[in-house]
Amino acid sequence: MTLPNNCIEAQYLTKSYGKTLALSDVSFKIPCGERYALLGPNGAGKSTTLKLLVGLLKPDAGDVKLNGCDPSSPEAKRVLGYLPEDATPYRTLSVRENLEYIAALRGVNNASDAADRFEQILGLTEYDKAKVGKLSRGNLQKLSLALAIVHDPKIVLLDEPLNYLDIPTQETVFKMLKSLDSTQIVSTHIMSIATRLTDKVLMIARGKIVWNGTIDALKAMEKGDESIESVVARLMTNAS
Repeated sequence: MTLPNNCIEAQYLTKSYGKTLALSDVSFKIPCGERYALLGPNGAGKSTTLKLLVGLLKPDAGDVKLNGCDPSSPEAKRVLGYLPEDATPYRTLSVRENLEYIAALRGVNNASDAADRFEQILGLTEYDKAKVGKLSRGNLQKLSLALAIVHDPKIVLLDEPLNYLDIPTQETVFKMLKSLDSTQIVSTHIMSIATRLTDKVLMIARGKIVWNGTIDALKAMEKGDESIESVVARLMTNAS
């Protein structure tokens, strides 16, 4: 079987919620091994895009392929790791029970060792037996991140992964995500996160892709002492 050059493909995606158009004719391709930021303001269509990519939503029009497969297929789900915004692990289970259960479902050979490793990396060891419903929002986010990547997925889609995390934990997560051998889309509205985690940008505003290129190309568009954030704001404003 020939492996695809593009691990993520979206073609002419359109999605509405009632009379509200969330995405309009969105197309892009992410080559295998690349790391992209999905950058846009609140309400731009970032979360909708990710939900379409993972198969949680069906597009009104258009098509998605993950590793050459339909996102709802077992083949796609096997290689996918997804962190939704405000993820909700099993609240009545403990931190370890969540980790071992999801690891086992994902086919990890030694679920207990995987749980140990992620608890140690993310500072969750002391909460090993704590019920998820009792966790702080930051520790809940740590656990959710671990559950998304516990099986070392080939394709990783993350919606605002640094939400609720303190600065030391953010630095840990930066290192952890950069170490993954995967194709990644990180949805964020914060440019500094995009520059730390990714090399390329899909910029979305009002449900349309308004710019697609490298972070270096964005920096080259700076005028005088203009910051990269100002460049992004200018592009989004001009597109609206």
